[in-house]
Amino acid sequence: MNEALLRSHTPSVLAILVRRGADFAAAEDAVQDALVEAVRVWPDDPPRDPKGWLITVAWRRFLDATRADAARRRREDLVDEEPPPGPASAADDTLQLYFLCAHPSLTPSSAVALTLRAVGGLTTRQIAQAFLVPEATMAQRISRAKRTVSGVRFDRPGDVATVLRVLYLVFNEGYSGDVDLAAEAIRLTRQLAAAIDHPEVAGLRALMLLHHARRATRTASDGSLVPLAEQDRGRWDTESIAEGVEILQAALARDRLGEFQAQAAIAALHADAPTAEETDWVQIVEWYDELARLTDSPVVRLNRAVAVGEADGPRAGLAALAALDDSLPRHAAVAAYLHERDGDLATAARLYAEAAHKAPNLAERDHLTRQAARLNARRCR
Repeated sequence: MNEALLRSHTPSVLAILVRRGADFAAAEDAVQDALVEAVRVWPDDPPRDPKGWLITVAWRRFLDATRADAARRRREDLVDEEPPPGPASAADDTLQLYFLCAHPSLTPSSAVALTLRAVGGLTTRQIAQAFLVPEATMAQRISRAKRTVSGVRFDRPGDVATVLRVLYLVFNEGYSGDVDLAAEAIRLTRQLAAAIDHPEVAGLRALMLLHHARRATRTASDGSLVPLAEQDRGRWDTESIAEGVEILQAALARDRLGEFQAQAAIAALHADAPTAEETDWVQIVEWYDELARLTDSPVVRLNRAVAVGEADGPRAGLAALAALDDSLPRHAAVAAYLHERDGDLATAARLYAEAAHKAPNLAERDHLTRQAARLNARRCR
């Protein structure tokens, strides 16, 4: 049984059922039933048209459930005749499903879970494992999300920016359990790019590929973090980098710059440098200026301060940092790094320890604690 084939058909089959009049929750249940039936039947009797088979079986399951539910008998007028199977306007349907799963009425976590279930075709168990929560908790989250969007009609264009933010959240979850969410996010973004011609979709796809290319070098064998400057660039995935750069260049040529294209341009400059010392920090600062103009994000300005510190010296970086709120996440870590570069080891060690206390995860906390210990040891020599 080709699980990848089944999952690739899931979003368009679900979207077609919703377009035909099924509410989202009922349509999703019917599609899941059809997938289970496919797993049972296809090994011995593979269909000539897998997608058409799934549409037909899912629609019949929806009809059966609808007719069995007296409270929904009013829907019978919509389903008196069974439409012929087929992938008509499949790209549009799939695109609408992306929009529906990223509906603004959903919380970010619910939108991510629903996207992975409805568009990605993952099971509730797989999604729960990826987010390190009990399966029952994830089932409730997905059920609430399905109920929320069940009354939403496909009568106006969705927000591409919201869809991209949801996919970026999926990508940043990385890997846990038996599902590689970073790879899944790349797959879904590639699928979205096939359904819509938009430079920011291309920008996000490029950004994911460029970041994912460095994945194998981000942690040491003991699980500790490896900073970008210390990563083994010979182990970076050059094919993913080349693909990401090619996609980015085509997107930038359309002259419709967006935040994901700007982020991807920064990632490409890092990927292009043979060594950390050869990084073009001046260009990176310029791209951060563009990104700050597009987003006005304090996190972007924090990262820009690091780039300024590399391009123009640590004191210039500290001056840029001084304009920012010191309660920003990772502010203390950036300040520590710049003070170390400036030779103030005592202040840097203190700030590394402060940053470790505020770190959002164990790996980052351990890394910052080691940085503080390293500087304290140097001071005691």
